[in-house]
Amino acid sequence: MTDAPAASAAAIPATAVVLTFNGQRHLERTLASLDFCQRLLVVDSGSTDATLDIARAAGATILARPWEGTIPQFRFAFEHVDTPWIVTLDQDEFLSPELKASLGAALADPGQATGFYCPRRSWYLDRFIRHSGWYPDLLLRAFRLDAVEIRGTLPHEEFHPTGPVRTLSGDIVHYPYADLAEHLDKINRYTTTAAAELHRQGRPSSLGRALAHGAGKFARQYLLKQGLRDGRAGLVLAVHAFLYAFHKYMKLDELNRRAGRK
Repeated sequence: MTDAPAASAAAIPATAVVLTFNGQRHLERTLASLDFCQRLLVVDSGSTDATLDIARAAGATILARPWEGTIPQFRFAFEHVDTPWIVTLDQDEFLSPELKASLGAALADPGQATGFYCPRRSWYLDRFIRHSGWYPDLLLRAFRLDAVEIRGTLPHEEFHPTGPVRTLSGDIVHYPYADLAEHLDKINRYTTTAAAELHRQGRPSSLGRALAHGAGKFARQYLLKQGLRDGRAGLVLAVHAFLYAFHKYMKLDELNRRAGRK
C-alpha cells in the first residue's frame, strides 16, 4: 500500500476511484480530469508499467489488491472512501471539459439527487461510435456512497442508484482498445469469465445455441441499433459482438461437457 499526499484541496467532497492495471496510456489525462475531487484513490492490481508513477505524481492514494474482478475491486475501494460522494472512471477514460464542468456544478449543488448519469463516447478503429448501441451509453459514474448498490454478473459490474438521479451534459471520452488485437484479447478473457459464471448457474449450451446467440447479437447491433451507420467500424464491432456471444456459449458448452452435462 502506498499513500501519496492528497490531491490539492477542492470544494467538492468527493473521492475519485480508478481501478488500474498497466494503464499508463491514458491515466494522466484520466486523473487530471478528476482534479476537482477532494481525493484521488487508485486501486492497482500489479501494474509493471508507469501507472503507479503517474498516480503518485497526481497525488493519488494508491492501494494494492490482486485482481478478482471489477465487483470485488470496487467493494474493496469503497471501504476506503471517507467522503459522501464517489466519482469513478476507467483508466482509459477522461471527462470532457463540458462534463467536468457540469459534474463539478452538480456535486457542488446536488439538490435531491443522489447520483448522476454521464453519457460515454467511445473511439473504435477510426472514429467515435455514434450508433451500434454504444452511444450515449449512459453510466452512473457519480453517486453518494450511501445511495448505491453494486450488482452485475462477472465480468461486468453495474452501479444501481437507490435514490433520485439526474443525467448530465457532456461526455466521458473512452479509448477502450489500442488495436484490434487488444479487443480480441479482451473478448477471450471476458468470455472465459462469463462462461464460468453461466456454468456456475447451471445454464445449458450447445453449438446451435452459440450460433443463435452470436447471430442475434450481430443483428441487434448492426441492424436494430444501426451499426451500419458507423461505417467500417460499425461492421467490425458487430462481427466482434458475434464472436463474443459465440465464444461465450461455446466455452460454456465445453465446461458443461467436461462436467458431464449438456
